[in-house]
Amino acid sequence: MSFAASVLTLYPEMFPGALGLSLAGRALEAGTWSLEAIQIRDFATDKHRTVDDTPAGGGAGMVMRADVLARAVDHASPPDDPRPRLLMSPRGKPLTQARVRELAAGPGAVILCGRFEGVDQRLIEARGLEEVSIGDFILSGGEPAALVLLDAVVRLLPGVMGNAVSGEEESFENGLLEHPHYTRPQEFEGRQIPDVLISGNHKKIAEWRRAEAEKLTRERRPDLLAADQPLVK
Repeated sequence: MSFAASVLTLYPEMFPGALGLSLAGRALEAGTWSLEAIQIRDFATDKHRTVDDTPAGGGAGMVMRADVLARAVDHASPPDDPRPRLLMSPRGKPLTQARVRELAAGPGAVILCGRFEGVDQRLIEARGLEEVSIGDFILSGGEPAALVLLDAVVRLLPGVMGNAVSGEEESFENGLLEHPHYTRPQEFEGRQIPDVLISGNHKKIAEWRRAEAEKLTRERRPDLLAADQPLVK
C-alpha cells in the first residue's frame, strides 16, 4: 500500500509544488505515494464560501471555523481511516526525524493547513488533530510547513532514495549533526581533503566522522547533546 497524503488547504494550487520534482516527484509519478489537495472552501455553506469568523472574546485577525473544517476533515478522513490527522501550527510539537520516520512507516497522513490567527480549538479536540511545528517562526499559512513535512517523509519511503543507507547517516538520525563532506578535486583554493578520508582506513574514517559530528553538534546544537536520547547508533 502506498503512502497517501490528503492536504486540506485554502490554496490547493500550491500542491504538489516542489513535491512534484526530483525524488518526491518521481515517486509520486511512480505511485509510491499519492497526494490529494482538498479545497476547504468547498465545505462552506454560504454563497461567499466563508471559512473564518472573528475571534470570540475579541482581538485581531480571524479564526478558521470549526463547522466548516469538520466537514472537510470528515470528507478526507472517515472514521475508519487509520492515517494520523495533523495540523501544521507554530504552537505544535516540533517535528523530529524520529516522528518523520514514524509517519513514513505508516499509511499516510491527513494534513490541515491553518491560516489567519488559527483554528477553532473545538475542531482540534473534536477531530483529534496532532499539532505539528517545523520551527520557532511564523509562516503566512500551513502550506509551506506541510510541503516540508511531506518532503521529509517521502524521501524515506522504500525505493525513493537510490541508496537506503543515505537516510541512515544524516543529521539527527543518531542524535548528532552530520559530519562534513568532501569530494573531488583533491585541492580547492588551497584547501585539501582531510588525509584520513583518502587513507582507505575505514575504521579511522568512521572515527573521524564521529568526532567531527560531535564537534559540530557541541558548537551548533548543544541542546541535542543535552536531550534525553541515545547518541550511539
